[in-house]
Amino acid sequence: MIWGSEYKNKMETYSKLLDLAYKEIKPIKASERFEPQKVQGHIEGTKTILTNLQQIASYLRRDINHLLKYLLRELATSGKIKGNQVILQRKIPSAKINEKIEQYIKEFVLCRECKKPDTEIIKEKGFTFVHCLACGAKHSVRAKI
Repeated sequence: MIWGSEYKNKMETYSKLLDLAYKEIKPIKASERFEPQKVQGHIEGTKTILTNLQQIASYLRRDINHLLKYLLRELATSGKIKGNQVILQRKIPSAKINEKIEQYIKEFVLCRECKKPDTEIIKEKGFTFVHCLACGAKHSVRAKI
């Protein structure tokens, strides 16, 4: 056993390292239920205007451009961000958009191990992974965006 000043020095070093580790940890959402908003918007002529995609992306802790690129590919349309709105170049029912957002969440947000949304997207050597901040799991992403 270590006693005296040698023990005290090791404990101070441990405490400093622990404090440093806590500063590096990313925050985890403490919510019990993970339910993103449903998409809101309207159809104008041949275009679909989405008004809350920015809030959905923020809730998912993902870049709006990443989410939009996925939706455009999956919905086979073009679109753009204009102010706080997203304009899709064809009529698309909100149910279909919500379905695609659910698929995005399964692929890019939820951890496959613990099913929590506390994840981040990381890129290593040309591959994209979802890293879970809750359980530490890391899995590759099948879809390439």
